[in-house]
Amino acid sequence: MARLKIVNQFDSSFTLDPEAKAALFELLTQENFLAQVGQAVTCDRLEFTQLLFQPIPYTEAAPKGMPVEYEKYHESPDYAIINVPPNFMFKAKIFQPSRLCAIYRKR
Repeated sequence: MARLKIVNQFDSSFTLDPEAKAALFELLTQENFLAQVGQAVTCDRLEFTQLLFQPIPYTEAAPKGMPVEYEKYHESPDYAIINVPPNFMFKAKIFQPSRLCAIYRKR
């Protein structure tokens, strides 16, 4: 039987290459993508906040699976948090971290 490993500390910091970051931001702000996300979160207009974070393991200190400083966006009805599509990560040539989340402001 597999045992669960308790993670007490997780380093969620990361740095993106400026070119990769620009490519990713361009993909995340395409009109058709914004419309698709808006439909999923029932919002007519969305604005990308340019905030990204790496999902983290659930801990007592971070029960939402995100760095604590981003939890205010999770709890606000004015924001939507999405998983960055894997094909966007690939197109932007971002391989580390392997997953990112993006924060959008509902308009």
